[in-house]
This record gives sequence, structure tokens and C-alpha cells, in this order.
Amino acid sequence: MRRACIDIGSNTTRLLVADCDGKRLSEIHQERAFTRIRGGMTADGTITPAKITEVVGVVAAQLQRARELDVVDVRGVATAGIRRSANGSALVRAIRDACELNVEILSGEEEARLAFVGAALTLDHVPSGELGVVDVGGGSSELVVGVVPDRVNWCTSFAVGSGDLADGCLHSDPPSSTELARARREVARALKCLDVPHPVEAVAVGGSAASLRRLAGPLLDADAFTRSLRLLAHERAVDVARRFALDVERVRLLPAGLLILEAASELFGATLQIARGGLREGVLLEAGRMNAPGGGR
Repeated sequence: MRRACIDIGSNTTRLLVADCDGKRLSEIHQERAFTRIRGGMTADGTITPAKITEVVGVVAAQLQRARELDVVDVRGVATAGIRRSANGSALVRAIRDACELNVEILSGEEEARLAFVGAALTLDHVPSGELGVVDVGGGSSELVVGVVPDRVNWCTSFAVGSGDLADGCLHSDPPSSTELARARREVARALKCLDVPHPVEAVAVGGSAASLRRLAGPLLDADAFTRSLRLLAHERAVDVARRFALDVERVRLLPAGLLILEAASELFGATLQIARGGLREGVLLEAGRMNAPGGGR
């Protein structure tokens, strides 16, 4: 069955269209818009009317594209930017009223679980033991450890994402060594009390990981992190974007995402493989399983 997921995150609003039967997923189309929910918030955490209107317009366009591709089932989800806002429900209502699409605001734990499902079920092999997944978003990041295909044994969600970290610490282009040191301290502070299991393998999902594939390749080890951060700290975002065919806005966020991924790799005690699937894939695969005969979690 052809399904679609519209994922409203803190940095981007993304559409994934795929043929999916609950066990396998074949991508048909994906697109994104940098909607930056955080940038459209007031000091008290309220999403402004202008930002709500912007996001509704993006969702409507993505929904229309999904319908043009003969999608029969569209799922809408929202993550940390909306979850943490003072009026996330107002955005959800506006989308429902304008587009007739119900958007579910995911908890941190549900976001972590679905990211694990999407990563685990799109692996090309079965790990010999537990799998670790790190999902770096714009407003939060999730760490998950479990067993393929869908048994989560441990997870946590913490309120540090690439968007928040970049906005709070990385103001220069390229970021200075002082700014990067401050950002690294913020990540360490958020993670210092975590007792994280050590999986036999670990994968990274999300926009930062996907973009780092262009710079470093499919494996993120200590050398890959060092080389990538050196590049990002010495070249302007526009030059990196042009060189690696990335969006300038994504490159601006990339040093922050890299620092979170590096810290997660150290906590897992494992090199990170860049996964083929994550949250959106997990949403679609679970929808396929729920609708299959005898389906259900």
C-alpha cells in the first residue's frame, strides 16, 4: 500500500511517500522545507500566527503532492518543537481545519521508539545483539537501545537538538573554537547523568546524520567526526553547501548536530553507521503492521 508521512519537526517539515506492507518499505518520493518552528516562537514559547500560517501552507502543499502520487494513507506527526511550545495544539487544529489531516504530537518516548523501528527495519542485516539508535532532531535528541525488529529495552529523550544548540551557541560563520567549546559543554551537561547501555552496533538517523554522509561517508567514527568538524569550523556555510550539494541552512546547523552525534557515539561505545530509515519510516512501517491481518503492537 502506498503511504505517506508528514513530519513537522523543529527544523524542517518533511514528506516521505513509500510503498509499505509493514515489513518492507520502498521509497517513492521525499521532500522537505526548512520551517524552523523555534524561529517563529515568542519569548514565552508560543508559536506566532505567521509561523502557523507558514507551516499550514507547507503541509497543504506536501499533502497535495502525496495525493498526486496516489497515496491512500497519510500520517501526520509532530515532534519536539511543537511538543514543547505553549500552543502546539493550535498548530495541530489549524492543520486539521485547513487540510483535514490529523497530526499526532509525539511524546519523546514515542519519537524514540518509532525512530528505532524505522532504523531497525531498514537495516540490510540483523545485528548479533542489541542495536543502538541516535536520532538528532532540531529541538530534542533521542537515544534508544533494543533488539531488531521492534523491541525497545532502553530509551531517553533529552531537550538538546541541532536547532536549539546552534541558535544558543554557534553564531559565527564558520563557528569559532570558543563557540564550539561552549556547545560541546552544553551537550555534555545534558548527557552527564545518563547510564547508557553499550549495544553491539549503533546507527544514526535524522537530518544531521544524513547530511554528514556527504562529508564523511557512511560511518561516523572518531576520525570522521574530527575531519568533518575541522571542515565546518574553517569554511563558510555557503561554501560547504555548494561543495557538498547541501542546503545552507542545514550546514549552519551541522556542527551542532555533529557534536550531539559524537557524544552519542562515545556513550554507546560504538562507531555510528548512518541508517537508511528513521522516524518517518517507522511511522509508515508501523501503520502497515497495524493494518495487516492480525496486526497490532
